[in-house]
Amino acid sequence: MLAAVGHDSVEALVKAAVPASIHVAERATSDIPPAASEAEALAELRELASANRPARPMIGLGYYDTFTPSVITRNVLENPSWYTAYTPYQPEISQGRLEALITFQTMVTDLTGLATANASMLDESTAVAEGMLLARRASKSRSDVFVVDADALPQTKAVLRQRAAAVGITLVELALADGAALPEELFGLFVQYPGASGRVWDPTGVIDAAHVAGGLSVVAADLLALTLLRSPGSLGADVAVGTTQRFGVPMGFGGPHAGYMAVRQGLERQLPGRLVGVSQDADGQPAYRLALQTREQHIRREKATSNICTAQVLLAVMAAMYAVYHGPDGLRAIAVDVARKAEALAQRLRDYGQSVHHDAFFDTIRVTVPGLARTVIDRARSKGYQLFWADEATVGISVDETTTADDLAAIAWAFGAPEADEHGDRQVEWEQAEPLAQVAASLRRDDEYLTHPVFHTHRSETAMMRYLKQLADRDYALDRGMIPLGSCTMKLNAATEMAAVSWPEFARVHPFAPEADVHGYLAMIEQLETWLAEVTGYDSVSLQPNAGSQGELAGLLAIRGYHRANGDEARTVCLIPSSAHGTNAASAVLAGMRVVVVACDDAGNVDLDDLRAKIAAHAETLAALMITYPSTHGVYEQDVVQITQAVHDAGGQVYVDGANLNALLGYARFGDLGGDVSHLNLHKTFAIPHGGGGPGIGPVAAKAHLAPYLPSHPLAQRADHAGGVRFEGGPVSAAPYGSAGILPISWAYVRMMGAAGLRDATAAAVLSANYLAARLREHFPVLYTGASGLVAHECILDLRPLREQTGITVDDVAKRLIDYGFHAPTMSFPVAGTLMVEPTESEDIDELDRFIEAMIAIKAEASAVAAGEWPADDNPLVNAPHTAASVATDSWTHPYPRELAVYPVASLVRAKYWPPVRRIDQAWGDRHLVCACPPIEAFA
Repeated sequence: MLAAVGHDSVEALVKAAVPASIHVAERATSDIPPAASEAEALAELRELASANRPARPMIGLGYYDTFTPSVITRNVLENPSWYTAYTPYQPEISQGRLEALITFQTMVTDLTGLATANASMLDESTAVAEGMLLARRASKSRSDVFVVDADALPQTKAVLRQRAAAVGITLVELALADGAALPEELFGLFVQYPGASGRVWDPTGVIDAAHVAGGLSVVAADLLALTLLRSPGSLGADVAVGTTQRFGVPMGFGGPHAGYMAVRQGLERQLPGRLVGVSQDADGQPAYRLALQTREQHIRREKATSNICTAQVLLAVMAAMYAVYHGPDGLRAIAVDVARKAEALAQRLRDYGQSVHHDAFFDTIRVTVPGLARTVIDRARSKGYQLFWADEATVGISVDETTTADDLAAIAWAFGAPEADEHGDRQVEWEQAEPLAQVAASLRRDDEYLTHPVFHTHRSETAMMRYLKQLADRDYALDRGMIPLGSCTMKLNAATEMAAVSWPEFARVHPFAPEADVHGYLAMIEQLETWLAEVTGYDSVSLQPNAGSQGELAGLLAIRGYHRANGDEARTVCLIPSSAHGTNAASAVLAGMRVVVVACDDAGNVDLDDLRAKIAAHAETLAALMITYPSTHGVYEQDVVQITQAVHDAGGQVYVDGANLNALLGYARFGDLGGDVSHLNLHKTFAIPHGGGGPGIGPVAAKAHLAPYLPSHPLAQRADHAGGVRFEGGPVSAAPYGSAGILPISWAYVRMMGAAGLRDATAAAVLSANYLAARLREHFPVLYTGASGLVAHECILDLRPLREQTGITVDDVAKRLIDYGFHAPTMSFPVAGTLMVEPTESEDIDELDRFIEAMIAIKAEASAVAAGEWPADDNPLVNAPHTAASVATDSWTHPYPRELAVYPVASLVRAKYWPPVRRIDQAWGDRHLVCACPPIEAFA
């Protein structure tokens, strides 16, 4: 490989690629300990896990213990066919995930009673915030007022405050269930159903009143409760949001979990995030793909309705399969069981003189104990239970599907009831309780849901296992081969790194558990924060953002908070290079900034002259510059220090997007090259799996002057980040530490690599990218290189000359790569008509050579088309990909042999991935928007 790139050593190669002005010497001392073996890392994780005190969480507030069916744990959560897959932008090789996601969408629309649902959100609180923004876009009202239910979850209120302040929305909190009058003008209304206190009430009247005032209604609803309670759609809601966590997804100290959003008919085009739709392939067969507005988020930039990275695919799959496995009858039975237990507990407490706040509830009650709330909670904790401290006089209790009769008796004892009777008597007691005893008949659900056959077919473990295997076999993930996606860093998610995710000491922990019960989690989080601060050159790190998009938003909000604290309210302009990710511009708008685009020069670098001109034009209003380093074009910009200095000289701050950090670790640090704040993608550089398009974690790291404005949380166990920095910003996600349940993955990655290993990984990634560039340069021009003629960790292959010479498009090449057994590189980003290739350090030379062989062979096939050997409209490229069905036919009429279609290289004969569908017609799907499970007859 070194011979191909013309360097004597890996170290010499990287030093030639990385500008000397930003090199950092290897540190003599480090906070990161020397690399541990797999066994040693697991032993340390076991020690951290053991420091978390086992408890039965009954805190509620949107998080519940749940039983994950073992068949789903083994075949989805712990299965690399699911967790190593990428976002399904190449639908022909993502049909299994897309089917699971459209099942998720169908589950949500059925339970919420609304027309269309998207393919998941990040969590409930951010889903409510997105619902608020949707209401503002769709409402015809000119008001800036959004009404918030006083009985909303506290974390949701906090997120709403942060998001509303950034974009000039006025929040008005009202006790809606008590009949508070709405303002005369508003653009939207938010109702929690059931309320955070557990209260179940009929919001129909207030929803109608909001409509009269010109506003849209957003209802956050518990999906399990909706198996028994009337749907938001039937109550008149325009938008329903919430979480699917209790559908078999462990709490994980806050995540990851799949939020949801559904909308009434007419609001489909306003949906944020991703939407799976039904189209057809080249043979007219039904096929799934991501629908229109998913792509619009990329191309609309600052005009995008949301950030495209808003999804939790792996967890949405788990929740959907939980519904598939249990079916409507099973879900209803679980809900009845939960409601019975809550009613039995409430009645027992009433029998012993306690005052229960509300008569109508589903799974949560609030009990008045004047001056004794702490005593009751301490008594419960002595028995191993965690309750919610609402105030000095109020204790909250939530039951779930894991709650037992013994649990109910222990909680009653904590409130002063005598020691319980025999277990059998307690069991009978709660089994005889009437579920939803005081809920009005008008709020009881009487319509059918989950009627599609998929929710009635796979009830045995045998059937479920085979169904999950069938879906996985339709997909291409890292367990099949390289996914060489530029800008996405699809690297190995090592088995040892993944091991602790399923441990109950990490998985079954409530995000608002008392600090004394989560010492292990907090110690691990502090270590990881410290390690990330060191490798990036920053002073403080927050792990709260549960996606790269949220990390971007948190960093920009920190900049806005800093400027406001200094009295610089007018600093709202964010400079963004034209090559930047579309997410950058969307995040800037969500942070209340105005985007000004900076041009790039012919070499793909930021145009310094244009940058200086834009800085001068906006000198008094400049808030920030967002840049990606190495650049989005895959090169190390030589002038990065000049760029950052120019922004600082004008009073602005520098946001360095961490998407390409895998090309920098150990050789340079964002904080040293002038960055003030960055987000990091743990699902890229630090080995957390992409999970088919989520989970992701996007921690935000900052210099000391911005550290106080990093995300805070009203229910956090501690009020500082690593290093003791207290914060003043608001939360950007529902849980204090975001998707903490998967942080053991990145902890294990850094622990087993050590500082030297991280540096070696960078070098290997840069070597691999330059090897591909060197080997393919004579076949496909490499669009951008640095001053040394080298690329960073990825390279852009220019396919525009190929199209001009042969008529073969970048789409044709991408689809033909499927026939060769590859996921396509990133298509047409950041330059239309190109492929951006990132091999990462995880691929060996055999896999790199296999990809090189495929690309050279495809070039030869394109040349054959140009030479007239095959017609322009009937050749292996324009007909790709080829399915087994398309070649197993008596009527093969194409001018090329079947063997060439499906076995273009000999190595595929014994290791063939067969795509389940042919090329999908995207435009047809956009003209016929169908986003729920099609009837079984469609596949006949």
